[in-house]
Amino acid sequence: MSAAARRTLAPLAVVTAAAFAFALLLVLVRLQWAPLESADHGAAAWLNSLVAGHAAVVSIVKAVTWLGSGGVLWALIGMAVVVLAIRRRWRLAIYLLVTGAGVLALDPILKALVGRLRPVVAHPIAYGRGDSFPSGHALGSIVCYGALFLVFLPATRGMWRRAFTAVIVTLIAAIGISRLLLGVHYLSDVLGAWALGITWLGVTAFAFELSRQATGAPVTDPVTEGLEPEARADLQPAEPETTMQHDRARKYGRIAAGVVVCWVLIVGALTGIGKLIMITRNGNGNLLGDHTIPHWFAAHRTPTLNHWSLIGSSLGATQDILIVGVVSCVVFLAVTRRWRPVVFLAVVMFGELAAFLTIAAVVKRPRPDVPNLDSNLPTSAFPSGHMAATTCLYVGIAILVIGHARGWWRYLFLIPAIVMPVMIAVARMYRGEHHPTDILASLLFAAFWLTATTILIKPNENAFDRAGRISLGPLRRKSGDHSRESAPATRLG
Repeated sequence: MSAAARRTLAPLAVVTAAAFAFALLLVLVRLQWAPLESADHGAAAWLNSLVAGHAAVVSIVKAVTWLGSGGVLWALIGMAVVVLAIRRRWRLAIYLLVTGAGVLALDPILKALVGRLRPVVAHPIAYGRGDSFPSGHALGSIVCYGALFLVFLPATRGMWRRAFTAVIVTLIAAIGISRLLLGVHYLSDVLGAWALGITWLGVTAFAFELSRQATGAPVTDPVTEGLEPEARADLQPAEPETTMQHDRARKYGRIAAGVVVCWVLIVGALTGIGKLIMITRNGNGNLLGDHTIPHWFAAHRTPTLNHWSLIGSSLGATQDILIVGVVSCVVFLAVTRRWRPVVFLAVVMFGELAAFLTIAAVVKRPRPDVPNLDSNLPTSAFPSGHMAATTCLYVGIAILVIGHARGWWRYLFLIPAIVMPVMIAVARMYRGEHHPTDILASLLFAAFWLTATTILIKPNENAFDRAGRISLGPLRRKSGDHSRESAPATRLG
């Protein structure tokens, strides 16, 4: 038998064995086979006893299981699809969507078909919704992370490929084990999910291979080469650096040192302003309307305005800022094929968070002395974290778009850069969270911090080639060209 034939038969044998294992488990669970039921209940009780009463271990296990939740998996799939669409790898994008959608259909159908109840353990530490077989977290993680592995494997080489493989396998195994430790699934639930996941990945990968053959593309080994090896140039996050390694290290070291020095100076200045406000007994005084404006807002509250102010305030909360920030980084990396815009946004946002926590902990300014519409606020009033984060994020995005794009439309990004901070400022003062000087301090910090990071990091450096066109990486293809290993990067307008 030839090596090519063995390479084709090996994955087929694995997928067939996985399908048989899942079918067998499905029948045995549905018939409530006594030996399997006994083993499942015994394993559930023993695993529950290992973690019950250990708060730190439980927290770690819950963090791991969160990585297999539907929200996280679909966020990763969505961001990957966006990257592939921008890079014009439409078949891979469709593959991810179809493979992920299959999980949405398979999991609830099988759960309803089997109707198995969740385990009942002596010391419950978590609760699952719906039926038990198969494990939705285990199924979703092996399918989604497995599909991402097959798609992006060509982008890795050597040590990085081994590391990528190890991370994916470990993550899938850890999520499945976490469901057992939390006592929300039986062992057969997780094993059945893994078997079904391997089967579904095999079926979708085979269908993808058929689509490649229909276009005349060569047959590949998805497990070792990825689904589309010739897409390597498009799947790599960024174009390789052209400067020497020691020159880059020296240059980046100087930039990092400058960023740290500027951060310390800005934080020191804002902390000094905050302490000056407290020393002069203006914590709840009327400096620049600190007393008058919050009381005016409190006197004009209505149920409708309360509702809308909550929505507006939430847009500046950590979760919303994190989502917009991560999505923006993914889009900029996919479009520009450079790390510099991503590094810029990351430095701006992490610097803002560290500065806010530091200044608030030192100044400890009380909230305005009006009825507060929010409870259990974790930090003090000065400065406004919502305001600083919103301003830094949306102004930072505008800086990148205006610097990297051409055409009048890029200036439309100035609208959210202005509207979002204004909305957050009004909402936070309306709800009695901040004084006007808290808002002004956040604006002052954002102005200095964005200026410093823009000058030092230069996020828009080399954004355009000599023809003045945005660099979007190798997106266009020559007719009939299936190999991208040596294709030069193309610049698009």
